[in-house]
Amino acid sequence: MPTTLQQLLQNVPPAPKESLLPEIRQKLSSMQQTIVVLDDDPTGTQTVYDVPVLTEWSTEVIEAEFRQATPLFFILTNSRSLPIRKANQLAATIGQNLNKAAQKAGRNFFVISRSDSTLRGHYPNEVNALLVGMQQTEAIRILIPAFLEGGRYTINDTHYVQEGNDLIPVGKTPFAQDKSFGFSASNLKDWIEEKTEGGVKAKDVVSLSLSDLRQKGAGYATETLNAAASNATCIVNAVHRFDLEIFALGLLNADVPVICRTAASIVPVLAGLAPKPLLTCDQLLPQGSANGGLIVVGSYVPKSTAQLEHLLEHASVQPIKLDVNQILEHSDPEDFAQQAAQQIDQLLTDQQDTVVYTSRDLVSGQDKEENLKIGQRVSSFLTNVIKQISIKPRYILAKGGITSSDTATKGLGVKKANVLGQILPGVPVWKLGEESKFPELTYIVFPGNVGEADSITKVINQLKTN
Repeated sequence: MPTTLQQLLQNVPPAPKESLLPEIRQKLSSMQQTIVVLDDDPTGTQTVYDVPVLTEWSTEVIEAEFRQATPLFFILTNSRSLPIRKANQLAATIGQNLNKAAQKAGRNFFVISRSDSTLRGHYPNEVNALLVGMQQTEAIRILIPAFLEGGRYTINDTHYVQEGNDLIPVGKTPFAQDKSFGFSASNLKDWIEEKTEGGVKAKDVVSLSLSDLRQKGAGYATETLNAAASNATCIVNAVHRFDLEIFALGLLNADVPVICRTAASIVPVLAGLAPKPLLTCDQLLPQGSANGGLIVVGSYVPKSTAQLEHLLEHASVQPIKLDVNQILEHSDPEDFAQQAAQQIDQLLTDQQDTVVYTSRDLVSGQDKEENLKIGQRVSSFLTNVIKQISIKPRYILAKGGITSSDTATKGLGVKKANVLGQILPGVPVWKLGEESKFPELTYIVFPGNVGEADSITKVINQLKTN
């Protein structure tokens, strides 16, 4: 029987009506620290604005941000696309670089490991490796997968994905069947035991319930964290921004080392950022740009495919379909990519919005490692196509986490971008840096698992009106 949010909240006290953001900002001001978000794909910027995103993580680059006293910045690691060994090495390296940079700059910092709101990604190994690099292995691990803007809620320790008016336990969604990061549990305590292969037992996971957070307030969160054992794992229930504000203030007042593994909703709350209205067309696109826009779709999750099909049917766009089997088997991938790039250039010059997308039949390998390698090869091909286009699009919209990351870093050479805000809830927009292939380009990062069937169509049609 379908479950609604209202049904699940029948016995839960109402959320408080007064925001705690002023108190959070006051606390942050006294702490003089930088929040660093390590993002395993670019979609984690989907709730913030006026925030820099770095695509490199040398000690020198991080130190520069610390010396500027940047209150919040993202480092795009794209680690979700990596095999587990490389993801671990990367996390440990970044942890070491953060420590070195902080010592040189004399700056305190707090780390959020931002990952998928549907629980896909390298967990717990990525967090553990990061803590080894930071020399903080006794830190409390806090899991907060709630992504309110995308309909991801945690209630009674169970994580849900909203589909229409119904809430589906995450373990019963297509996301749980992911070839690389699949799982069966929907209760987060059970999920942690599953993912740690019994290393952390469900009974040992600390839980902060909605009722306790709302009735007892931020002090309860502080006391719970301070009383937790070293190396404990904690989960946070949340269905409303105020739930996150209560926990955030409690966390900032705690006296124990912690690391957060989260979705995107907690990030602006911990940084004291107030909600901002969605961006308008006039804020996004330069006047007088006549070239067509470019939409790149690599994500193959069902939601992405539904959005692609709706776009092709209901918007005036020119499609370029790239067959995955042909990509994997082509005798001359470089020539194949060049042909696609030339076709895109012509369409952009003709002021045609162009959709480049991979075939929808999922090509799978024998195991998780091979599946990741197939995804990397396909993404690498798309990146090569972007590298070879010569006409600056009016904008680029990239659909899917790995696709948007590789398009930005490898295809467009982005080293630093600025997050302008969101064009739809959960859909961030970047302004690319001067070092990129197309400086100042409007770059729309559209997560694979966000939106309704007509969401991309709405964005593209809205951008046509400018």
